Amino acid sequence: MSKHVYGIDFGSDHLKIYDGITKKLLNERNMIAKKGKEVLASGDQAYEMFEKAPKEISVISPMSYGVVADIGSMSLLFEEFFKKINAPKKRKSGDFCIAIPTDISEVEKRAFYDLIADSKIKSKDIVVVEKPVADAVGLGIDMDAKKGAMIVNMGAETTEISVVSQGGIVLSKFLRFGGKQLELDIIEMVKKRYNLVIGQKSAEVVKIDLLNASPQVDESNLNLKVVGRNVISGLPSEKVITADMVNDACESSLLRLLDEISGMIERTPPEITLDLESDGIYLTGGSSSITNLSKRIQDTCMIKVNTVRNPALSVANGMAMILANPKLKWLLYTPREDEY
Repeated sequence: MSKHVYGIDFGSDHLKIYDGITKKLLNERNMIAKKGKEVLASGDQAYEMFEKAPKEISVISPMSYGVVADIGSMSLLFEEFFKKINAPKKRKSGDFCIAIPTDISEVEKRAFYDLIADSKIKSKDIVVVEKPVADAVGLGIDMDAKKGAMIVNMGAETTEISVVSQGGIVLSKFLRFGGKQLELDIIEMVKKRYNLVIGQKSAEVVKIDLLNASPQVDESNLNLKVVGRNVISGLPSEKVITADMVNDACESSLLRLLDEISGMIERTPPEITLDLESDGIYLTGGSSSITNLSKRIQDTCMIKVNTVRNPALSVANGMAMILANPKLKWLLYTPREDEY
């Protein structure tokens, strides 16, 4: 690979590009605003327009549940992000390393590769790293060690539960479930209880401020005012949402997550289970910061849960470490033409 290499983590909620030379990380919302074929805004600026733009302007995320849903818009967004990370220098080429989920179809994997290969940005070389492997490196797990580790990466629309050992993936399960499902639970609860429709942005604020995966008695009186549209009158209305309401609304989804983690532990080989007993489970991803989620998992699975600082960046940080350390390059591979 050439000296100028970029690491790319395509996420449902945020797109991250790491520049191997400048060590700069661009981390913005995976969103684009278009009027016809004209790009009006991208990233965080596009998100500011979300749920506010007029009908002639479409504000969308080209990713859906961790895979490329709109390759045309995703290609435009990638090119816009590439310009941002290279400003003021106008680089038009480089090598690329893509973090790809493990447990998705070969067609979905190929879409990531083709997105880079077919873009206007000239790619000299394209290599791939599996997301759980990059995650493990970013968490500081020794990829040469014979010990195993379990990583639960909970993002906006997906959760990937993986067991890694010796630089490879022993087990992996990709769930189309993440923090946005909890926001949908909140939106549905508010609509049923108050005949009030609130936006996704409001639901995200409620989730962050009120949701407690392992609620305590002294926190039950927390509340938040939300403003939405009354479905009967069509007029703006304000209601108070309590923590108890939010916890009850999200409980079913949280139980689903706990069941999936427990099921993966049951499938884990006995020798690696011993490693989990001593080292614990690693919880990462942007949605892993839900209040007391690690405690809830620990109490349910009876295994220690390790949390990290900036969990949303663990994959990107892992890619940065791999690209910077020649001894870790064996974790990367170039897909064969017939592989995808």
